[in-house]
Amino acid sequence: MKGPDPDFPYLDETIRYRFPDPLKAKSDIVAVGGNLSPGMLLSAYEQGIFPWYNEDDPILWQSPDPRFVIFPHTLHVSRSMQKILNRGDFEISINGDFTGVIRGCSEIERPSQEGTWITEDIIAAYTELHRLGYAVSAESCRNGILVGGCYGILLGKVFCGESMFSRISNASKAAFLSLVNYLFSELEVQFIDCQVPTDHLRSFGGEELSRELFLHLLKNNL
Repeated sequence: MKGPDPDFPYLDETIRYRFPDPLKAKSDIVAVGGNLSPGMLLSAYEQGIFPWYNEDDPILWQSPDPRFVIFPHTLHVSRSMQKILNRGDFEISINGDFTGVIRGCSEIERPSQEGTWITEDIIAAYTELHRLGYAVSAESCRNGILVGGCYGILLGKVFCGESMFSRISNASKAAFLSLVNYLFSELEVQFIDCQVPTDHLRSFGGEELSRELFLHLLKNNL
């Protein structure tokens, strides 16, 4: 079976599901199957787990070890990027066009990937989480046209970044850094969960934590 299991119960945002303990997992994959209903997704994020799977696979629930995070005190903004932000090269908004951002993330070509993991099921599920107030987006526009953005899940004092896209140079960086500044300064978020390392995120000051330490920090900041 591929994608969500049609026979698995729908869990609304008030219901929680207990996943297998990530600390007992022998790999990054903690569980297989289920669906992408709000209660299922929120349960996963609260337990340090997220869905990441190919379109032809069942849902794979993952909890990487190590985990990649950005703290307020480690955030790094290059001089060139700070100039771009200061000049206002992009029109930045928060939650201005969530649908446009998640679809942009699904459509952008990534050299290291074949196709996209952001399927129509993922788009529908995270759009519903956005409607419920849990999924957040940031947009970079130029002349009113969306040219980059990012989105993720906000739970307590933790933001779980999901994906970003850019149609012109630096558009995704501008959106991401603007969102991070808002999360750290206005909402007092304690760290950004970047899930897995990339050179892009490492340049912003990301660092690796053991799964055990990550889960401890997560529990204390939900």
